[in-house]
Amino acid sequence: MEKTLVIIKPDGVDRKLVGEIIGRYERKGFRIIAAKMLSAERITLADHYEEHIGRPYFEELISYMVEGRLMVMAVEGENAIEIVRMMNGHKDPKQALPGTIRGDFAHSITKNIIHASDSKETAEREIRIWFPELI
Repeated sequence: MEKTLVIIKPDGVDRKLVGEIIGRYERKGFRIIAAKMLSAERITLADHYEEHIGRPYFEELISYMVEGRLMVMAVEGENAIEIVRMMNGHKDPKQALPGTIRGDFAHSITKNIIHASDSKETAEREIRIWFPELI
């Protein structure tokens, strides 16, 4: 079974979409193997988004992610990384298809409801950051 990391971002938590999003993953057959609601530290987010350090949007992204609570989850299932990302939809809500999480709920590229790992290597690194007990 493949594992991926999913973060419901502050706008998703504030808009009370946590249950809807988890329900979509569970109805697809994925299993939530770890989850926690938290307010993240800047240092943890910088670790998580390390590949974006130095990019023009990095500080805006980190500032947004510390402005509210996050729901962080490790999700497990067959082809979890690819399918979860498809379910989430394109990061730009103008390009996200209806029926995807972002297509149905997002309004902004930065405040786009959700994050999911993009590869096995990234998933392992991100799960290690948020759930070291699973590694």
